[in-house]
This record gives sequence, structure tokens and C-alpha cells, in this order.
Amino acid sequence: MTDEPQNHPSRRSFLRSTAAAGAGLMATSAHAQTADPLITEVQDYASAFGDPVDAAPYGTPISHEAHVVRRNVEWLTESPVSSINFTPIHALEGTITPQGCAFERHHSGAIDLTKQDYRLMINGLVDTPLVFTFEDLMRFPRHITTAFCECAANGGMEWGGAQLEGCQFTQGMIHNMEYTGVMLRDLLAEAGVQTAGKWVYVEGHDASSNGRSIPLEKALDDVMVAFFANGEALRKEHGYPVRLVVPGWEGNMWVKWIRRIAVYDQAVQSREETSKYTDLMPDGRARKWTWVMDAKSVITSPSPQAPIRHGAGPLVVTGLAWSGNGRITRVDVSTDGGNTWVPARISGDAKSKALTRFHYDMTWDGSEMFILSRAVDETGYVQPTKQALRDIRGTNSVYHNNAIQVWWVRADGEVENVEIA
Repeated sequence: MTDEPQNHPSRRSFLRSTAAAGAGLMATSAHAQTADPLITEVQDYASAFGDPVDAAPYGTPISHEAHVVRRNVEWLTESPVSSINFTPIHALEGTITPQGCAFERHHSGAIDLTKQDYRLMINGLVDTPLVFTFEDLMRFPRHITTAFCECAANGGMEWGGAQLEGCQFTQGMIHNMEYTGVMLRDLLAEAGVQTAGKWVYVEGHDASSNGRSIPLEKALDDVMVAFFANGEALRKEHGYPVRLVVPGWEGNMWVKWIRRIAVYDQAVQSREETSKYTDLMPDGRARKWTWVMDAKSVITSPSPQAPIRHGAGPLVVTGLAWSGNGRITRVDVSTDGGNTWVPARISGDAKSKALTRFHYDMTWDGSEMFILSRAVDETGYVQPTKQALRDIRGTNSVYHNNAIQVWWVRADGEVENVEIA
């Protein structure tokens, strides 16, 4: 493989050259010269009053964006109360995921719990067992962090080959939000962790409890007990009124509707960390404690749900990259199936353990492409190919597939999920 720069004509020169050739075309593109009544004539919406300020006391997306919604795959699970849906990452930009379209994962359905009825208990190997109300928690010093939450099964259907059509369905078990809450270490300090304590066990108020063990070192580092996401209260489906935020680690550990945090001298070995959320290897053994979500990226456009409609010419390729080990330092893009790579442009701030947006500006000649991206994080880790992962872990796994995703862009602009042998 080689890393070669590509020389592309400027967007301005392209539009200028095509304008001369396309002076007689209808007004459907940037280089059209004929009069377009949508810009030359006054429209109805500019001739009357619009909606008043109280039309929607809580704002909702405009109807023209009604297609930007979470979606599920019915055959994935037996029941929707223990299931998952997917973030429409193909239709979003930037890095922050609106709560209303951030993916859900429930083990026994989303519960309706009020702030008044909420309680959080800390017990186990502590000096003083405590029970907090929501108001008690609000009196601790508050902090803000931005972090991605990724289901360990994100991309899990793809281990055996290209399965689902759509960036949303292959890689959409992820969201990235700004959380406000209190640090778990502050609550543990209030209770007083005893020297024998090595692990915390966190469980939720819902019927499944979804209990998970977390090493004390992580609990005292960057784990947050959060009340707000993107500036507003958590949504019901995201754990209202209180959830755990475990930056960089698999989403199953981000326990919602937290009920209890117990300090123990060892891991609890719950269902969610033994028979589930372990990685089955080719020899029948299972890897445990694979908490960290390794560096990964995906091109969100063009992609199967975001084909190229404008034809040949300037094309903006964009996508997301992330790493549970820190900050993304580079994203490379290939349009020829990985034979050559060029660096993409990282847009905005590349925050640690958060989604990073990248763009690659190119000129598409209208021929087919095999387009893919690979992420590099601050540890030097390079996102692997699927075959490199399979060589070590086989095809029986469900979790932690951070392999490079390949899209086939056809000459007509349509895009398919494929693998390259």
C-alpha cells in the first residue's frame, strides 16, 4: 500500500468550467444558467407570517426531516422490550447525537421512574452505606464530559460477511453526547471505600437490573453518574433520571436507571459479563473483560442509505471515527479498496473517547469505487481489516468488531455493503 496525495481541480474551477457547457440545462444544479423561479420569484412562505413562538413549546424536527429516525431490525431479537435500534448516523453531521435519535438498547424495556421516587444506594465494602435521593445527588459538584456510547455488538452481524444494507444498520449502535453529572469517585468518597474494595458492581432499577462489575481504578477515574445529556434531562430511553457514563468502554456497562453501586473485593461474574459480553474464540474459549472499544471509523456518506445523487464532480466524503483508548489522531480514506490511502481532514476538535468527524473532499469521475476509512488513535493503534481480526478471533464472535467497513459505490451512485476478498 502507498499513501499518495491526489490532485483534484478546485470546486470553483469545476463549477466555472461546467457552467459554460451547461448554460442551457434546467435549474437543478450549481452550474445552471436559466432562470429558476424558486429564487427569482417571491414564494408563498415569504409572503405571509410563519408560526408564532408558542407553536411548539418543546421543539421537534421539521417534517421535511421525518426520515431521520432510529430504526430497528425486527428479526434480530425475539421481543422489542429486549432489543436494540440504530442511530441514523448516515443522516447526521457534526459529532453530537441528538437524544431523540440516539440508539436504544433495553434488556427489559425502558421504565418510567420519577425524580421523586428515585433512590441510589451505595453499600458493600464502604465505611458508611448510603442512600441518595435525586436532590442529594444534585448537591455534589457537577462535571461535564463528552463521550461516545457504543454497543459491544455494533457491527456484530458482519463477522460472517456483509449482511445489512445501511450505515445505520451496520454501525449505528453508537451515539455521542455531552453529559452533565457528578463523578462516581465523589460519591464513593462520601461512603468511604475500604482498602479491601477492588471492584464496584452497578445495577439498574429496571427488571433486568443489567448488573456489571467495573474495576475500582476505572470507577475512580472518569466514570460519571449523569443526569443531563446535550443540556437537557436524560430521555426515558436513556436512563432518566440517572445513568452511568463509562467513557471508552462498551455500552452494556453504561447502566441506566442506576439503583445500586456495591463495592466488593472481586467481580460479581453476572450474566452480562460471563454468558454475555464475552468474545467467543475459534477454540471455544471466551475472552473476558474486553471492556474497551478499540479504534474504529466508518464513512457515513456516501453509504447505502446516502447514495450519490448529484452525479460526477465535486464530492464530499464524510464519516466518524472514535477510540476508547483516547483521541483520534488520523483518519485515512481509500477509494480503490485499500490499495492507496490519503489522509482525511479532521473537522472540529478531536476529543478523547468521543466521536470525531472527518471529511475528504474529492472529485468523482463517475466510475465505481470501493471506499473505506481507517482510524488511528493516540496510542498508535491502527484500525484493522476484517480479515486481520478473523485470523485471530474467527467468525463465531458477536462483540467488538472494529474492522474496516467497505462500501461499493456503483457508477450510478448507488452504494452497497460489500467485502473485498
